[in-house]
Amino acid sequence: MSTASAAPTPVEPLLAVRNLSKSFAGVQALQGVNLEVLPGEVHCVLGQNGAGKSTLIKALSGVHQPDGGEIRWQGNPVELASPTAALELGIATMYQELDVVDGLNITENIFLGHENARGGVLRVKDARQKTRSLLQRLGHQELSPGTEVGSLSAAGKQIVSLARALSRNARLIIMDEPSAILDSGEVANLFRVIRQLTAQGIAIVYISHRLEEIDQIGNRITVIKDGRSTASSLPVKSVTRSELVRLMTGRETTNVYPPRQPVSDEAPVLLQVQDLGLPGSFSGISFTLRAGEILGLAGLVGSGRSEILETIYGARKAGTGSVTVQGRTLRPGSVRAATSAGMGLSPEERKSQGLILEEPIYKNATLSTFARFARRGLLNERAEKQAAREQAKALHLTPADPERQARTLSGGNQQKVLLARWLIHGTRILLLDEPTRGVDVGAKAEIYSLIRKLAAEGVGIVVVSSEIEEVIGLADRVLVLDAGRTLALRDAADIDEHGVLDLVLKGNAP
Repeated sequence: MSTASAAPTPVEPLLAVRNLSKSFAGVQALQGVNLEVLPGEVHCVLGQNGAGKSTLIKALSGVHQPDGGEIRWQGNPVELASPTAALELGIATMYQELDVVDGLNITENIFLGHENARGGVLRVKDARQKTRSLLQRLGHQELSPGTEVGSLSAAGKQIVSLARALSRNARLIIMDEPSAILDSGEVANLFRVIRQLTAQGIAIVYISHRLEEIDQIGNRITVIKDGRSTASSLPVKSVTRSELVRLMTGRETTNVYPPRQPVSDEAPVLLQVQDLGLPGSFSGISFTLRAGEILGLAGLVGSGRSEILETIYGARKAGTGSVTVQGRTLRPGSVRAATSAGMGLSPEERKSQGLILEEPIYKNATLSTFARFARRGLLNERAEKQAAREQAKALHLTPADPERQARTLSGGNQQKVLLARWLIHGTRILLLDEPTRGVDVGAKAEIYSLIRKLAAEGVGIVVVSSEIEEVIGLADRVLVLDAGRTLALRDAADIDEHGVLDLVLKGNAP
């Protein structure tokens, strides 16, 4: 006699969010978001910049108080009145800008705010032992508890932030764009750590713009668009990438890269880099850039891509070689000479190196052209705002208010402010370092179109990206780099991502 097998017992959600809403000064940031997270799963939350992901994170971490809806923790309704209240329940958050203190060591960072003390006396030895156990639990026993955090890489700082969460007995860890600052090897290590944590029953809410990561690490997906969840708790294997894009943007997206326009051999040479070298970083870099051409620099982290751009721009002083703009050789190490010659740089770290976040859009957009808007030593703010307003319209900046603080903009719109700055300046050569880092899939397509449009208008562009596919998709020609040297210069149409990686792994051109 056979008996029917019993149906699997449903797993009770660790966290359940029902119809969550939140508004700010009449603007509805969340309007009916649903989310359900199970113990031991990686739940991916996707959405464009401005979709409401950050507001949701802050509601779950106790920073914002929702206006409506319900949050349940292990089946019980809860009010997360503060970040401390969320931590006490077992909800920890790792923000994209890691909240570690560089001047403190690993142990001090891990126990910051809940110091290991007895009778008002810090138990340093005990704290260091607990730190070793936490680092071992994360598979990073090579890190020393006494190491100053400021000396660690971005990946190392993430491990410290994770160890801090575990020191508070976190049951759920929210990770906001954790891979944005990591190279491919560090991302693989992060995924290994995440799998270790989920095997221990810890749940992860994983937020990323990189759709290719979702298949690798996610179990289920929730998509947010315009403050609403357009899909909730979908199994990763049940949805295609194109369906995810449609859920995020409300439209179908096929080929996001605009078609290449042929660059004439007769087009004037705007930039010539000859045998450029920076001791300890790169050497022997040579290429030309014509009007209307996009040249991509492709290579792994450590190949010298960003350093090459910064040296061309004069932010670093070259040890050898020369940079010539339209027949004029620039003085090494002079940003003023580069900008005067019509060159502009959009740096990798746009928030810390490119923008003054507390200043309005118009101040950021006119930063390199103050003299143009000055009269008798006084700035004409009306003219500044008008110039910024015109570029905001041309670049589809949202919102287009030139007096809005740069800090309040999404990553894609902050990148547009940098483009506006150099367009106001009249730049003929644009150096773009990671132009779509931290930018959602819809805004990426817009930026790609803007870059191609600028090239069509005769601007010469050099672009660097950690995503090799992006470099190839955008560029007309690709310079493949490894360990600070040139491996090959190819037409983009004649090489793919596998070809670039093959060159790098071989270490020399065929």
